[in-house]
Amino acid sequence: MLAALVKHLHAFVRELRPTEVEWKAAIDFLTLTGQMCDDRRQEFILLSDTLGVSMLVDTINHARGGATTETTVLGPFYVENAPVIELGGDISNGLKGEPVFVEGIVRSQDGGILRDAIVDVWQSDDEGHYDLQLDDPNVFFLRGRLQTDAEGRFWFWSIMPHSYPIPTDGPVGALLAAAGRHPFRPAHLHFMIAAPAHEKLITHIFVKGDDYLIPTWCSGSRIHSLRISNNEPRP
Repeated sequence: MLAALVKHLHAFVRELRPTEVEWKAAIDFLTLTGQMCDDRRQEFILLSDTLGVSMLVDTINHARGGATTETTVLGPFYVENAPVIELGGDISNGLKGEPVFVEGIVRSQDGGILRDAIVDVWQSDDEGHYDLQLDDPNVFFLRGRLQTDAEGRFWFWSIMPHSYPIPTDGPVGALLAAAGRHPFRPAHLHFMIAAPAHEKLITHIFVKGDDYLIPTWCSGSRIHSLRISNNEPRP
């Protein structure tokens, strides 16, 4: 792996032929990226996401195809051990916003229902903020863990999420600005689903009609079926 990295890195440098000033600017950029990281923010993951590396790694490791629901990256806003929510519960905890009812069925790759699967869900509020972006680290909202019923079903109430910009106060934001790219992500809900003898599924659905959504990626707020692979995870 190291040999391949050196090979392609040297080829990249030979192609661009940077000046020493440009090389120093690149070193400063990576240094600042590391300095922006703490226990609630990972600027290097944000950089990986922005450059498309995170999704490429996910595709390489989870390219199951077939009937399995397409996977995505975990993202920077997932929290372990989110509050347990009863089926039909409300994850908004009284936050203002347009009420949304979400329901779905978890199935195996062969179409069989999966009872007692654990469904983690998390999302932004109607202003595009996640709870981790607040100053109080003990405040959590719009996230929870549910367990599917005997027919593989789950359902809950929430509020409509909103599109939001990734953090732009660091080097990644400066990189996007320099490239003339906007920092917004379309409104979406995250899901992570786990069941015994099945590979964990991380996916999301988008809100139809969002200004930042490519039309072919649209989804409504109702999930008809989420299918997870019954193959063992790739080593």
